[in-house]
Amino acid sequence: MKKENTLYIVVPCYNEEEVLHETTKRLKEKLNKLIKDKIISKDSRVMYVNDGSKDNTWSIIKEINNKEELFTGITLSRNRGHQNALVAGLLTAKEYADIIISMDADLQDDINAIDEMLVKYSEGCEIVYGVRSSRKNDTMFKKITAEGFYKFMTLMGVDIVFNHADYRLTSKRVLDEFENFKEVNLFLRGIFPLVGFKSDVVYYERAERFAGESKYPLKKMLSFAWDGISSFSVKPLRFICALGFIILFISFIIMAYSLIQKVLGNTVDGWTFLTISIWFIGGLQMISIGIIGEYIGKIYNETKARPRYIISENLNESKKNK
Repeated sequence: MKKENTLYIVVPCYNEEEVLHETTKRLKEKLNKLIKDKIISKDSRVMYVNDGSKDNTWSIIKEINNKEELFTGITLSRNRGHQNALVAGLLTAKEYADIIISMDADLQDDINAIDEMLVKYSEGCEIVYGVRSSRKNDTMFKKITAEGFYKFMTLMGVDIVFNHADYRLTSKRVLDEFENFKEVNLFLRGIFPLVGFKSDVVYYERAERFAGESKYPLKKMLSFAWDGISSFSVKPLRFICALGFIILFISFIIMAYSLIQKVLGNTVDGWTFLTISIWFIGGLQMISIGIIGEYIGKIYNETKARPRYIISENLNESKKNK
């Protein structure tokens, strides 16, 4: 008889007290159906990852764990950000599961896509990416900036799945290999394509958030985009180098122009042009130094080799020790 695979659904949580009960209700229905249909084993679980929440998120997770057999959780020692919380959950869950699916707590990602992901896995896919089929629920600004982000990342040479966030299925084998990627500056959407193995996509409609607030305002989105670019591409540095050569070429033209004006006695006429040039080149230099500084800062963080996260409590292990 074919062995049923154990599935863990990893759900990072930061200040999600408003959504957790509804999320638990929906995921419980989905897991029970999959277990009843013998698609996954009865040892399958939902693992909530508390990322140093300031509200009652961890208390609610422990309460759910005590009442519901299908739910467990871990909590980090402090807030480490979505990507680190997600990695903590993935690497913890792989010790108990054959298949791991990651998704957000607000359930904007359609949980019914899990069924198709599991079909793709049964067909031999080690990674299955959840991809939005459209952005009809987004504002015009959100749509333009989000799609622009994916296109710009591709332009920068980053291998990324268009319109895919962090809703994905991965096998234990993939996560075993992923664990060898030790960088501190994480951009998971770029790392998993690097891991390789057979992959496919599942398309779904993304719903509106049913409660709570988005944890990704514009400032965080821009920071996240820059982390992705600087973690996977050196093109900004090459652009600076190319720009330097262009400015050098322009400077020779300006030099020739200045000498001609000097000979003709029209040096005062070039004051405006000279002032603009000085300010332009000065600004360009500051931007260039800033970009280089960002890369040096990332190198600094990597060389310290500090842990990406610290798990202060694992409810799976707590139950074992009782």
